[in-house]
Order: sequence, then C-alpha cells, then structure tokens
Amino acid sequence: MVLPGQTFCGGRFMASPLQGLHPIVRSWFERTFPEPSPPQRLGWPVVAQGNNMLLLAPTGSGKTLAAFLQCISRLYEQLEQGENLDDGIRVLYISPLKALNNDIEKNLATPLAGIEREAQLAGLDLPRLRTAVRTGDTTTSERRSMQKQPPHILITTPESLFIMLASSARAMLGKVQYVIIDEIHALFSNKRGVHLAVSLEHLQHLGGERPFQRIGLSATQRPLSEVAMFLGGGTVAGAGAGAGVGAGAGAGAGAGAGAGASADASGWQARPVEIVDTGQRKQLDLRIELPVDDLAHLPDPSVWPSINRKLLSLVRAHRSTLIFVNSRRVAERLTAQLNELAGQKIAATHHGSLSKEKRLAVEEKLKAGKLICLVATASLELGIDVGAIDLVVQVESPGEVARGLQRVGRSGHLIGIPSKGRIIPKTRGDLLECAALAGEMRKGLVEEAHTPENCLDILAQQIAGMVSADTWSAGQLFSVIRQSYPYRHLPRAAFDSVLEMLSGYYQDQPFAELQPRIYWDKINDAVRASRRGRFLVYTSGGTIPDRGYFGVYLAGSQTKLGELDEEFVAERRLGDRFVLGTSAWCIEEIHRDRVIVSQASRGDAQIPFWKGETTGRGYELGERIGRFNEEAFQRLETEGFVDWACQECLMEHDGAKSLRAYLRKQVASTGALPSNRRLIIEEFQDELGEWRAVLLSPFGAKVHAALFLLLRKLGVEEGLEIEGLYDDNGVILHCPGADEPLRFDLTRLQPAGIEEMLAMEVRGSNLFALTFRHNAARALLLPRSPYGRKRTPLWLAR
Repeated sequence: MVLPGQTFCGGRFMASPLQGLHPIVRSWFERTFPEPSPPQRLGWPVVAQGNNMLLLAPTGSGKTLAAFLQCISRLYEQLEQGENLDDGIRVLYISPLKALNNDIEKNLATPLAGIEREAQLAGLDLPRLRTAVRTGDTTTSERRSMQKQPPHILITTPESLFIMLASSARAMLGKVQYVIIDEIHALFSNKRGVHLAVSLEHLQHLGGERPFQRIGLSATQRPLSEVAMFLGGGTVAGAGAGAGVGAGAGAGAGAGAGAGASADASGWQARPVEIVDTGQRKQLDLRIELPVDDLAHLPDPSVWPSINRKLLSLVRAHRSTLIFVNSRRVAERLTAQLNELAGQKIAATHHGSLSKEKRLAVEEKLKAGKLICLVATASLELGIDVGAIDLVVQVESPGEVARGLQRVGRSGHLIGIPSKGRIIPKTRGDLLECAALAGEMRKGLVEEAHTPENCLDILAQQIAGMVSADTWSAGQLFSVIRQSYPYRHLPRAAFDSVLEMLSGYYQDQPFAELQPRIYWDKINDAVRASRRGRFLVYTSGGTIPDRGYFGVYLAGSQTKLGELDEEFVAERRLGDRFVLGTSAWCIEEIHRDRVIVSQASRGDAQIPFWKGETTGRGYELGERIGRFNEEAFQRLETEGFVDWACQECLMEHDGAKSLRAYLRKQVASTGALPSNRRLIIEEFQDELGEWRAVLLSPFGAKVHAALFLLLRKLGVEEGLEIEGLYDDNGVILHCPGADEPLRFDLTRLQPAGIEEMLAMEVRGSNLFALTFRHNAARALLLPRSPYGRKRTPLWLAR
C-alpha cells in the first residue's frame, strides 16, 4: 500500500519525492510551491537513482523543473563537497527550437536565483551555477568566452551540439553528467533526430567510461517504448563503449516498463530507460465552430470574410488569443485582414521567415498584454513562453492529432487550468477532417511515429564531423555509430560504401572531380578529415534543407526583417511592394542572396508565398478518417446522427447538420463514402466535354502521390497520355482528347511488384530531384555557395 506523500520507485518506497534534494533546494521548493506536480513527484526519484528517464506529461504540468531540479541539486552537492566543476559542462539541455532555448534560460534563472536567496536566508554561501545558451545566433566572442570558462549548464540545439563535437569546443563536453532533450517528439520522427542520436553516441564516446544520464521530455509521443530506445541508444556486443546507466528499468507508480531488453540478432542491446507516464490528460475545452451557418451557402464570394468576422468576435471576447494557421502566407494575409476589419492593429504575425528580433518583439508584447492576438504557424507550436493565453484558435484542420493537441495546449498553460481551443473549418471537406480529428483529440489518441533508419546522408555528415576533431579507425566509427537506435542495424557494406564516397572513390566519372571530404588510410586503418571536409562540416552541417530563401534587410542598415522565397523574389521588380510582419515594404535592391527594402504604405502590396510549407495528411490519420467515414455512413440516416456528431466530434448543431448534408450529397451520387476499406471512383465530363476520373480516398497526399505515379504508368502502357493532380482526398486523372471514360486494369497493381514499379516511376519525377538535392546537401556533396559567388536558384539545382 502506498501511503499519502509516498512515492514507489525502483522497487522501494520513498517518504517524499523531495527526499533526495539538497536541503536548500528542497527548502526553496517548499517555500515556493504547495506540492510537487505529478511529473515532479514521479520523475525526481528516477533521476535521483541515476536512471535514464522518458517523461510523458501534459503541457504546463511542470516537466522542465521535473528534469532540471534533481540535476541542479546534485551539482550543488558536488560543489559543496569540493569537486571542481569548472572544467566542463555538466548539464546539457537540448531543444529543437532556438527560441525555446532562450525561454528555458530565462525560466531557469528564476529557481537558481530563488535557491541563492534561500541559501542567504540560511546563512550559507552557496556557489553560483553558471548557465549559457549556444545556438547559431551565439557570437564568436561568446563562444570563446564559454571555452575559457565553461558554464555548468549549457542550453543548445542538435546542430550546435554537432558543431561543438566536431571542433575544439568538444573539450567542454567530456564531463557531461546529464543530457535533457525537450520536446523529443519533434525530433524522434525525422532526420534531425537521427542526427542527434549519433551526436549523443559521439558524446558518450568522448566521456569514455563515464555514462551520462539521459532525460527525454514530451507531452505527445507514441510509441513510448520506441521513443525510449531512441533516447537511450544502446551497446553493441564486443564494442565495449557507453555502458548503460542504472541497474535496470524499474516500474513504479505512473511508470511503464523501461526499455532495455536483451540483445537483438545484430548484437545491439538497448540501454535501460525508465518510462514515466504520469497518466495525466490535459483537460480540453475544445469545439468546432463554423464561420457561417452552412458552408455550402456563403454570404460572400469567399469564405474568408466570414472567417475574419468569426475570429474578430472570438478575439474581442478574450484577453489574449493565439491563432494557428498552416502556412506563412495565410498568416500574413489573415493578420492584415483582421487589423483592417478591426480598424486598428490588434494582431501581429509570427512565423519562421520573420527575423529573430521581430519574433521576440511580438512574443514580449503578447506576454506583457500589449497585444491581444497573435497569428502564428508552427513557430509557436512548441513550448515557447508567450504568457497566459486564454484561447487558441486553429483555422483549418491542423493535419495531425498530436499537432492539434500541442497547439491547443498553448492555452491554459498552467497546472489544473483547462486548455481552451476552437477549430474553424474552411470548407465542407475540411469540416469532415476536423470532425474526425477532434474526436481523436478528445480521446488523446496521438499518431504513432517512427524514426528513420540507416539514413546514408546523415551517416556521411556525421562521419565527416566525427573525424574533423580526431582520427578514428573505421571499425571504431562503425561501432559508435551503430550504438545509436537509428543505425542499430546498419550493414557494414553500406557504411564502407559511404566511407569510400567521402574519400573520393566515385563509381561515376562525373563525380570524380569532387574533392574528398575525408582521407581513409586502409593500410593503417585511419580515417581523418580533409581540409575541405572540415570546412563543410562547419558551414554546411545540419539536416534542415536549404530552401533558397533571400534575407530581407532594411536599407541603410544591417537590420534583418525576415526571409522571402526565392521564387517569389524572382517574380518581383524594383519598386514592388510586399507585406512582411504586418508592415509593407518597397524593394530597393535585389542581390544574390538578399533583398534591400524601405518602409512603404500598404496600398496594393503583395502577400508573399513560401513554397513547400505543407506536408500532406499522414497515412495513420487517413486511416482514422476512413474509419470515421464508415461509422458516419452507417449512422447517416438514423435519428441520432446530429447528437452523435455533436458529442463525438465536439461540434455545434449547425456543424453536425452541415456535415450530414455534405455526406448525404456524396452518398446520393455514389451510394457510399470512401473509407479505410473502400475506395470510390467517379467519372464525369468537364466543361469542355473531356472525360475525367476521380479516385476518392482518405489516405492522404503521400499515399496518393505514389498512387498517381502508378496509375500514370498503367495509362502509358495502354497508350494513354495521363495528366492529373492529387491531394489529401484523392486523385483526379485526365486524358486530353479522350472520347470515352478512362479504363484501367487495377488488378495489375499487385503487392509483389509494386515497389519496383514505383521506384522506376519516382526516378524521373520532380519529387525525386528535390529529395536527391536535399540528401546530397546533407551528405556535404552540395555545399552552400559562399557569399559573393553567382547564385544558382535551387529549382535549377535539382
């Protein structure tokens, strides 16, 4: 039996989660807070025992302090015991956003200052802990200062950690005791996470036999067991590097079984990681609200005037409102229209193409109550501190359950306060997706994510980075890289082929002129960086692809206002006006990588566009929408449909009636709805009398892109020239000049040969060219052009 105030952890009871804290730290906490929050109550004992930990808890539940406070307490104890902590960083905090890092530094200053005051009240002279932030914005002088006097706690990004490990700054990292990865879900499922996983193993190798504790934090992540293995990495039989932390993965109150099973067939064994799931569900006040009574009958030529009026009424009814949209262009346009409708500037824009200074300025205005509305993209999706938000509004479907929960969770960002969110659909098709997604958000069923494996472009860059600082043997490189979860099954042949490519052994003659990035001395089994390779690691490292953006600078100064897409700039002329960050600017000069502007009156200023902002619906969400469609189809003609939709999908009666009318119209045409078990094909003649075929499917643009390529291939084999488009809801096909409906033998698409057929089709596509360019750049084969050289537009570099 667990008594009140006790915590069960690691097979034993602890009288209090505060038991293991330094007395002054404990005294400060008890004076400041009434009691530990669930993540703190369950997480502190795990950290105190020296175990790796993956902590799952809602936004605003105290996760950051749950990770930091035991680490801070341990550092104070070491300092009091006379240990020298000035020879290196002890706590490494890594987050995916630079802006989040700045917030963490500010928020960390509060408990550190409070603990110092508590020590003074107790008559103790507690040594001061130094903190610092290192990102791409950190100046050269600040970096030099860090190396001379390393901070005890360093807050950084995956990219900056990679650069530090590849340079002389790695000397600061040999004594790291704790690594905290915040918002781990934002890294786990992409190549930034793959990159970070290898950097962590490089860091472990640098520390020798001193394993550091790994702490991962997130509010939305699945499956927990795989995320835990990603966080902890593993050991390779016979490698003898990076011993596991902790004796095992204990299960306790709110803790799941830890990752750390027996070795797999390749000899890789996961390090133990204790999964602490607090079991909390953030209380949601979530509802779908239509901008009009019926989306099929609009009072204006477009739905946007109605959306703007709806948003303005919501903004005026709340103290502070955060509006999320899915693209930067919509953010700029919506902000301008809201301010025009209100007759004053009530809203500002926040997105990744605004300068850091512009973003910080609007964040501070919102936090200080000087701004009542902020229109943002994913740039504010994670835990950046923007103060108390009363309401979050999502315009159009967020596209993912996890993203929707993350965004709505920005309101009520305090323990015990519900998160209030409103979703405003733009079309009836959007209403259908919002309905299915809201039901999943209500249940908290986030999508499963999986980390990419054996990415050879990241492998190439990491090899170049690792040998930039030291000489390695090929076997040693292979073993350390294989300790990371994404490369646990990396074939030695693939590793050797990447080494050969980086060494200048190219199979194709056109690549022979590329300078080698590394030198591989096979006789002495030594791998080291070339001068060119080391330069490219520092100038072209990282995983975020170069989008070819032009910097926007104010004339007569070095003030950067933001960024523009290169294709938008290519269509502009001197004197043109455009909107950026709610202000209008006039183009004065256009250079190879920057646009010089001056302030202008708004007039007929253009709204910029940024290419490649949307990624399309994921397969798992598509399958859920398909299941929802099937259930809606079965209930459609029952008396309880409206009540079911209101309860299941968190919508009002007008929304439920509009949804039913939309679905009824589709059923009247085709007799059924597309679902996860049923695809529907419709045929019709367009205005010119030409036949078109539409394949209706819920599975999303990623699946439909592949399906379109396969259908086009079948058409070519039948002697037909197929044109078409695809989106999240299906594929539309057109054969110019055809005098009868399209006919395909879909039985020819058999699982056995479909992958090979698709691979052949993809090779000649623009998608392949774009992806290849991104991968080649990540592998350091397409370096960024140095300033002063003629710019090659990225759409030509494909």
